[in-house]
Amino acid sequence: MSQRHILLVSPVFQGYYRGIAAALEELGYRVTTHVYDRPASFAGRLKNKALHELPEWLRPEGFAQRVTQEALAVYREVRPDAVITVKGDQLGDDWWFALEADKTPRAVWMYDELRRMRFSDEQWAHMGPVCTYSSEDVATLRERGIDATHVPLGFDTHQQIVPSERVDALTFIGARYPNRERLLQEIHGMGCPVRAYGRQWSRHPIDIARTRAFADPGVPAGRDVERGAAYGVMAASLATLNIHGDQDGFTMRTFEACGVGAVQIVDRPEVSAYFEPGKEILVATDAAEMAEAAERVRTDAKLAQNIRAAGRRRALAEHTLTHRLGSVVARIASI
Repeated sequence: MSQRHILLVSPVFQGYYRGIAAALEELGYRVTTHVYDRPASFAGRLKNKALHELPEWLRPEGFAQRVTQEALAVYREVRPDAVITVKGDQLGDDWWFALEADKTPRAVWMYDELRRMRFSDEQWAHMGPVCTYSSEDVATLRERGIDATHVPLGFDTHQQIVPSERVDALTFIGARYPNRERLLQEIHGMGCPVRAYGRQWSRHPIDIARTRAFADPGVPAGRDVERGAAYGVMAASLATLNIHGDQDGFTMRTFEACGVGAVQIVDRPEVSAYFEPGKEILVATDAAEMAEAAERVRTDAKLAQNIRAAGRRRALAEHTLTHRLGSVVARIASI
């Protein structure tokens, strides 16, 4: 029997589409990938980035229609056995209605919350099974009569890790939000070595000009790092922090940090659903606890070594993108 053919339609979002496609291939599917928000030319990419960052009401009329028609053209050309749409909130009604009209086996995988996306109630009704990392959104969608399943995020084992020099500090890689800035400042003020990475933290003149983040964050900082380099930095750190915002699901970082063999200090006790606190991961809910956890790791090399090894084993055994895409495919009928 020939391989079943899946069309993966995804945003460019940090290149995760590559790991998702590789995971589907690992599961035995033939995959065609369409990245719906990445124009081919450099000028087109710049324009597209600017358009995506505008508030919806400022975007030129026809923006969503163009993106939708491009996705539909690929769909009609490849004639897949099934479609997996990742997020897809830039795609218009025609996309969802066409898949439904053709009775195409399909599923949607969400790494963001409903409140941050631009779907209408009518679109939800036509999507088919929805898989989301948000347990709260699963409940909301089911109340609306929509087939929704909780599928967490995961570790991309297909992403090459860029080795890093040892980082003798508690690292944080991510956006500079007020709660994160406050925590890192407090930890740094306690004498714990801290280093943040990202363009909003960076004091490089180019990054300051790009972000207009003129105020110094008050902690040592590095520039943006690509995902492979971020993996290397986490693995080479004394420990790495995972500080959530208002998400109700666990971020990719939760599974990535353990997956690369880092000592992860996370701010949510509910992580016990995925990793065993104290053995595979460390939990700390405020600055004092985070500094204390970092000190324990610094002074107990055996503890650090055991956490690194155990967390990585658990991530590879249960929490990879291949595990997650297996759950997504299981929601697709007739494939």
